[in-house]
Amino acid sequence: MLKCSFVEGPILHRLKYGKGRGQNLAKAVGMKSNKNRNIIDATAGLGYDAFILASLGANVTLIERSEKIHKLLQDGFAEGILFGGEVSKIIGRMNLIFGDSKDILPNLSPEVILIDTMYKDRKKTALVKSDMRLVREIVGPDSDYTELIDVALKFAKNRVVIKQPRYADPLKDIKQCSHQILGKTIRYDVHMICLLYTSDAADDLLCVDLGGRRI
Repeated sequence: MLKCSFVEGPILHRLKYGKGRGQNLAKAVGMKSNKNRNIIDATAGLGYDAFILASLGANVTLIERSEKIHKLLQDGFAEGILFGGEVSKIIGRMNLIFGDSKDILPNLSPEVILIDTMYKDRKKTALVKSDMRLVREIVGPDSDYTELIDVALKFAKNRVVIKQPRYADPLKDIKQCSHQILGKTIRYDVHMICLLYTSDAADDLLCVDLGGRRI
């Protein structure tokens, strides 16, 4: 049975041994050692990426449009708060919204937007975990992902991060990303937004010019 839980299973191992801000997800969203982020997870799923980012100090807003998945997230939040301790503190930095990100993002002021395209049809799939298969069965095909990315690129202030399988084909009708962060099975396509000329944005752009590696 599909369940969202932040107090048991692989998420706790990831929390303990995930290499902190040195892991690829943290690098992709731009979390320096002294920099926290306000992040919107526009495709929340079971919330595990959002939980890891919140554990690193980010404030994360999760948006989920599936009623069933949203209810699972609510249950997971409630369980984690009752569990107490560090898990409860982490969930305190997470905010859950029900609805379609395409409609919600224009009404927010997102600094960083994370989009997971793991449920998009693809040739070679690593979708072997039962919970991921069940999520895909519930949410169905993510046929409007290009529209969501277009909205994200329009309203994000700092960057849009698109998560997908490492060897997935480039997304059609989406402009080329600024740089990529590659893992063994996951790829993060990072789109820097060049609208803010703050010192932080300038630093981000400098890192891209140096080869896409944050320093």
